[in-house]
Amino acid sequence: MPPSLEINAFLSFTLAILLLFIGKGLTQHWSLLRRYSIPEPVVGGALCAAIVCLLYYVFDISVFFELSARDMLLLYFFAAIGLNSQISSLIKGGRPLMILLALASGFIVLQNFTGMAIATGFGMDARAGLMVGSISLTGGVGTTMAWTPHFVEELGIINAGELGLAANMIGLIAACLIGGPIAGFLIRRHNTRPSGDAELEISTLHKDEPLLRLDYHGVLLALFWLNLTLMLGQGLTALISMSGLKLPNFVGCLLAGIMLRSLCDLITHEGRGRLWNWPSMQPGVALISDMSLGLFLTMALMGLQLWELQGVLGFIATSLTIQISLTITFVIFVVHRVMGKDYEASVMCAGFGGIVLGSTATAIANMTAVTRQYGAAPNAFIVVPLVCGFFIDLVNALIIGTMAG
Repeated sequence: MPPSLEINAFLSFTLAILLLFIGKGLTQHWSLLRRYSIPEPVVGGALCAAIVCLLYYVFDISVFFELSARDMLLLYFFAAIGLNSQISSLIKGGRPLMILLALASGFIVLQNFTGMAIATGFGMDARAGLMVGSISLTGGVGTTMAWTPHFVEELGIINAGELGLAANMIGLIAACLIGGPIAGFLIRRHNTRPSGDAELEISTLHKDEPLLRLDYHGVLLALFWLNLTLMLGQGLTALISMSGLKLPNFVGCLLAGIMLRSLCDLITHEGRGRLWNWPSMQPGVALISDMSLGLFLTMALMGLQLWELQGVLGFIATSLTIQISLTITFVIFVVHRVMGKDYEASVMCAGFGGIVLGSTATAIANMTAVTRQYGAAPNAFIVVPLVCGFFIDLVNALIIGTMAG
């Protein structure tokens, strides 16, 4: 048995910070990484995973990181998403939002049945196919890591985490590569008239907010309310589990954040009070959220044991080839048609790959590239972020919980 090197929690967390810095540096240095919007944590975490894999195969040394801080970082991130969500903003998308959400929800079911069928064909537990379905592709790294303990400890699928994270990395890259070309193809094929407006409506939901600065009081308030959200979220998760529905802890935190934001905005004047002052808290919430997500992704990837995928490389390659082909076909022949076959629909199609294969950041990056070339698409930049940044996480969790059993 090869010798092993175990890195304790404190050193692992410190290394994750260093790797995040390295990822940022490499992304700034290599334009290719920026061009395809590869997240900085993915760069640093994947680099560490590659080095660990090299140590295993070349020097016969197994490296293991104690990543106990990782799960808490995930909860902070989703708590921040909840606190940052306003009910009024969530209903702004209107009918197009509901249609796109319905399409994405239907595709999640299709994704999962496809993954389960492929897993069965390879003689594996059919539920392992969910890890190369909506768990990793629509859900992303956060959802993958949230569901991994259930699949490993309760379903006995030992390499579930590695399957999901590998599928997510491939899906993320594929989403970056197919979004822009699909939109360009649809615009040319249907002779769609672009807007020609040079003003890009990126971050439409937040463009009118004044620039705010970090301050001690605001950051302390942000941390206080995030902790309250985590506590309420744990209670909600426990209540939900009593109904027999198993959902990851982050879903409870997401719901708790929305509830607290709505309640506190309601009982204070314009969100400003002594213990609740959203304009003062917002920069702190954003900072903690960004740091938590970056470090979480880094730690998730640096802990990959890539050599454990050796026996399932054929399964992963087959699954992702079919899933990516399925996405392209669905976008071109279903999403574009149902969303109206106009320029806005073409831009949403560029973002749909980010919804079902990558992440919110990928979806926005794809749409930004298209609108930079053809002109602004304001509705797309309202609808797509709401679908992939909020609603789809809840829908995906419900579907996974039902299909995983």
